[in-house]
Amino acid sequence: MASLLVTGSIGIDCVQTPHGQVEDALGGSAVYFALAASAQGPVRLVGVAGEDFPERFTAMLSDRPIDLAGLERRKGSKTFRWRGQYAGAMNEATTLATDLNVLAEKGPTIPAGFRDSRYVFLANTHPTLQRELLSQLAGPELVVCDTMNLWIRTEREELLLTLGMVDGVVLNDAEARMLTGIDNLVGAGQKILTYGPEFVVIKKGEHGVMLVGREGIFVLPAMPMYDVVDPTGAGDSFAGGMMGYLAGQNRVDTMALRTAMAWGTVTASFTIQDFSVGRLLNLGRAAIMARLAEYRDMLRFEE
Repeated sequence: MASLLVTGSIGIDCVQTPHGQVEDALGGSAVYFALAASAQGPVRLVGVAGEDFPERFTAMLSDRPIDLAGLERRKGSKTFRWRGQYAGAMNEATTLATDLNVLAEKGPTIPAGFRDSRYVFLANTHPTLQRELLSQLAGPELVVCDTMNLWIRTEREELLLTLGMVDGVVLNDAEARMLTGIDNLVGAGQKILTYGPEFVVIKKGEHGVMLVGREGIFVLPAMPMYDVVDPTGAGDSFAGGMMGYLAGQNRVDTMALRTAMAWGTVTASFTIQDFSVGRLLNLGRAAIMARLAEYRDMLRFEE
């Protein structure tokens, strides 16, 4: 397996859904990604938490094949916090409070032992910071980034600079439309390709995912699930499953990308079955492969 590194937020979440609520739960984009990807192999985690980051959270991460040499617990700082609420079909969270805390400070430093990482995911954070982190790496083979509506709205030029330096980008349908001003997702994806990436993965929530690349378009449905408890982190878990597969195969051709999207889709279907990272803590490759077989069978048909 090729080395896989993720950088992004490490957080403490408070989430309420129609199924209940959790207070002070482990969260953050890099955390969801790392836990999801670790079901397939080792992951290198780079991020900053405050001195209030509980030791039990560190233990939860270290119980998985996640290298925490890049996790900085910054003295005198507080961990990023997010409070959100889901209602109805739970398609989108309503943010009730966001405390950037340590995320508003200097970014993390990638350890020397991580700088040879071959596969890199720049999880959602400020696009300037994404480029700074990328500059610390020694020629990775594949770099994929995530973004969000905040940066599209407030840091568009910085985001475009970042997109010009990565191989792929993962974002949701609303973000793709906002970034390009194009309502049609095929057109939006093709427009994003002109910004530099070789491929664009557009997440559509319960409606699946679309890959737009130089060689064409590929679409997959979501894995139908009845027991949706908490959608938080589903997108980052998708990215973790996708990148974990690519690093495991150590190839990034069109068919590998398509298969990786299926792995990401199925991995994310586990995340939503419990609050926070609960379902990811003991998720193994065998469980993913069993559900992947169900997913593949669902997509099979004859004329």
